[in-house]
Amino acid sequence: MTQKQKRAMAVHDISCFGRCSLTVALPILSAAGIETAVIPTAVLSTHTGGFTGFTYRDLTDDILPVVKHWRSLGLSFDAIYTGFLGSFAQIDIVSEIFDLWREEEALLVVDPVMADDGKLYSIFPENFPAGMRRLCAVADVIVPNLTEAALLLNIPYNPGPFTREEIESLLHRLSALGPKRVVLTGVTRTEGPDMLGAASFDARNGEVAFSGLRRIDPMYHGTGDVFASALTAALLHGRSLAVASEAAVRFTVDSLKRTKLAGTDIRFGVNFEEGLTGLRSLIGAGN
Repeated sequence: MTQKQKRAMAVHDISCFGRCSLTVALPILSAAGIETAVIPTAVLSTHTGGFTGFTYRDLTDDILPVVKHWRSLGLSFDAIYTGFLGSFAQIDIVSEIFDLWREEEALLVVDPVMADDGKLYSIFPENFPAGMRRLCAVADVIVPNLTEAALLLNIPYNPGPFTREEIESLLHRLSALGPKRVVLTGVTRTEGPDMLGAASFDARNGEVAFSGLRRIDPMYHGTGDVFASALTAALLHGRSLAVASEAAVRFTVDSLKRTKLAGTDIRFGVNFEEGLTGLRSLIGAGN
């Protein structure tokens, strides 16, 4: 008997060039066999990391009309996955979207895209993390990097490396904000400072897990979106948080290896496309 296909809603911006956001989420989820409906929050000519002179069109006013049309059609979703949200208004709208589909037990995944390398993105006001904190509080899964975790917890940024106890403390504090499952990305441990990866915590069973592979420099744009999209795909195929995180780390690192080998400009994102044919096997789809 054929299993019913999963359906996800992806709420991200579209950067027309520079692999990130929807141009990453849509192909990764689709390659994993997940029907993906998209809600673009903005359209940019390029992403904002390292490019200048980019165009930007805000689509805030279009989001709720799309959602209301979908509700009128009786559409249901197995997951709602959000990334870059450009304003408090968009955060409030996503909260409404969560409320509309919560009764259907959709998996609510929030990648709180707002900062990196110890700094809040310059387009955001200083109080923006407070708004993102409210959204994370009602999510099932959050996927912050270390900078975003520090902002969510209102603590000083620490790039690591960390002891196991320090990582577990961060994970527990992030879960205490509301989400039952937390994946913290960009983590290095004192036991292996040349290894970079992710740490996960599932409050439902108390499981803490670490996934890491040898660090690859330089840091390329869009890797967080690659990781979070692969993670969401694996979760929708029934993998545990620890297994999904491990698969997402491997998919991201393989993408980085191909990109570095090709000498690609770091602004252009990573070559995840050539790994899509093996993604279903990597995440255990259909098993």
